[in-house]
Amino acid sequence: MQTREKWLLRASAAWSIYVWSVLIKNMIKDREHSMRFRLVHIGLGAISTGFAILTWRVTTRRS
Repeated sequence: MQTREKWLLRASAAWSIYVWSVLIKNMIKDREHSMRFRLVHIGLGAISTGFAILTWRVTTRRS
């Protein structure tokens, strides 16, 4: 994998972690939506954050 590709994937992973972290924080504080709605979105955020972490790890492996 080329360096440019690695940095693109890392930027995408970092952005995903940031966006989902903000959403999770807001969902925890939210009282306007149902608990089921909030749990689904927190679960989606956790899964997406996990994929982003794995993507970052793949880009840091030595070839």
